[in-house]
Amino acid sequence: MKVWLDDGDSPIDVIDALALSPFALGNQPWARSADLERVRPDAPLMPAKARLTRSAKEEDGRESRLACGDGWTLRVVRYRNRSATLTVTAVSDELARSVLEEAVKDAVERPQEDGQVEMGFWWTGGHGPRRNQRPITAPRWEAIRANYTRRAGESLGRLMAMTPSEVNGRLILLHGPPGTGKTTALRALAREWAEWCQVDCVLDPEKLFGSPGYLMEVAVGYDEGEERRRWRLLVLEDCDELIRAEAKDATGQGLSRLLNLTDGLLGQGRDVLVAVTTNEDLARLHPAVVRPGRCLAQVEAGRLSREEAAAWLGSPDGLGPAGATLAELFALRAGRTDVVPPAPAETTGLYL
Repeated sequence: MKVWLDDGDSPIDVIDALALSPFALGNQPWARSADLERVRPDAPLMPAKARLTRSAKEEDGRESRLACGDGWTLRVVRYRNRSATLTVTAVSDELARSVLEEAVKDAVERPQEDGQVEMGFWWTGGHGPRRNQRPITAPRWEAIRANYTRRAGESLGRLMAMTPSEVNGRLILLHGPPGTGKTTALRALAREWAEWCQVDCVLDPEKLFGSPGYLMEVAVGYDEGEERRRWRLLVLEDCDELIRAEAKDATGQGLSRLLNLTDGLLGQGRDVLVAVTTNEDLARLHPAVVRPGRCLAQVEAGRLSREEAAAWLGSPDGLGPAGATLAELFALRAGRTDVVPPAPAETTGLYL
């Protein structure tokens, strides 16, 4: 194996080449890898008897190490966001597995606080699609039921109680003005569905539907753990331009790929659901998005009526006749009095 280096290569590139050498030459023909999140700062990420042969750090916080032992080689890359990638090559698959298991043992902070749920976050960069998993605060549905209108609460309640056998439709559409609790409802949904559904938030949905490779990786290329295959819910927030009536002209293939993911061939290859939030009115959305049979749920998160808002606050003080959004109610509870817009002025019309 020959490696050519020039001034564009870094010490980390050298470690990458050295780590691949035993595998490329066939001396260690077995390889196993692992991606970790929330790695403990003091975790060694290598077996106790490992011999450290190379170590390199870069200004962006990335650190790469190369270690070896009897019949195996280990490459460890740690990132500033406390994630890490480990790759082991060895003379046998069993040896590679055992070395990797020892290297990752107790390396991740596992305890999860009550009221939290694991959520994945996807984005794409210079090295292709990346996924990072983080615990997020997620309320129980019963604790936030009063945040929604009666109609929205009934729809969301049915959605929260749903099981895999009841899934009929792959698209969840939450629409309504800003500050009405759409994101809060999705966090609660992630907690209620935690036993059977993996929830991933896509941070750059405009790139997701503009790149077939990125879409394939997100939709069918990742499972959390190998012991079970769960449903996946992809969360796309504030995707107004993707599902408007004029979306086909504005985004090209973006709308078509979204529809294909929900009920086309791509969607049949994976138990995947898509949740889209938008500030647009339902009448302004593309008819293909809201057609019967496509949506698992269509929920309008609107303003609470004056009566509902007064019950939420415990008093009608500060409320106008048009009620209030959830964000306005929290502001009123904090003592602000200038957050609820006044009622529109009545007009008598223009008569000749």
